[in-house]
Amino acid sequence: MRYKIQLWETDEGWSVSCPDLRGCHSQGSSREDAISNITEAIRLWLEVEAEENGIRSVETMEIAL
Repeated sequence: MRYKIQLWETDEGWSVSCPDLRGCHSQGSSREDAISNITEAIRLWLEVEAEENGIRSVETMEIAL
């Protein structure tokens, strides 16, 4: 899946959030760090969501017809 993120540059570095995933936020000292950190935060957010909803596994695949 693809998720949109929002980045904000501040005096302390970069803040980032994923609006589609409530409460999924991160930060980094550089733009690249923030993007890397939100990628991990999104992955962890999805894992926790799956656990809380009793989903045992999630598979992502692409098929062509």
